[in-house]
Amino acid sequence: MNILFFLTPKSEVAYIYEDYTMRQALEKMEYHRYSAIPIINKDGKYVGTITEGDLLWTLKNDYSLDLKAIEDVSVMKVNRRMDNSPVSVDSNIEDLISKSMNQNFVPVIDDQNTFIGIIKRRDIIQYCYEKIESVKA
Repeated sequence: MNILFFLTPKSEVAYIYEDYTMRQALEKMEYHRYSAIPIINKDGKYVGTITEGDLLWTLKNDYSLDLKAIEDVSVMKVNRRMDNSPVSVDSNIEDLISKSMNQNFVPVIDDQNTFIGIIKRRDIIQYCYEKIESVKA
């Protein structure tokens, strides 16, 4: 099955650029109510994923919970616990299922490593549920 069927395109996904500050990242995540958000560079390449926890622990451990102090701190200075591993546009559904067990979304990149969107874990679970239901019928 073509994974593009599940794709939420980049134009519909909130993401941040690698030169954003911690404050900009927090504000974007709060506005969209995301707990994790993709980071891309100015060339559109996927760089990684930042989570609320990554930001919180950096704020606590490095900036004594001073929100004013993080206004100019780059998100690239934040220690990230893990990045959501991307899949290639020509990956299969099995790749998505295995990655989605540990990630709430799977970034999708094209053959030039350009970020083209995400596939949400919810959509993968919905697909699996429909497959299970069709076998029952």
